[in-house]
Amino acid sequence: MKLLMPLWQRLLITIVVMLAASYIVGFIWQAILGFSLPSYVGGLIGGLAALPVWDFLKRIRPSAGA
Repeated sequence: MKLLMPLWQRLLITIVVMLAASYIVGFIWQAILGFSLPSYVGGLIGGLAALPVWDFLKRIRPSAGA
């Protein structure tokens, strides 16, 4: 049987990465351009950052001690 990382762990890590990417890009946007990043652009960036992370986490297997 192939052991995978539990769904709740993958979901939690993906959400954290999504929020962090959106926040960091929004902060950089504000510093460079001087106005707020539109929320739909922040969501798009966060969603695009979450896709490769989710795929990567699906491939990770938990260690034997866990």
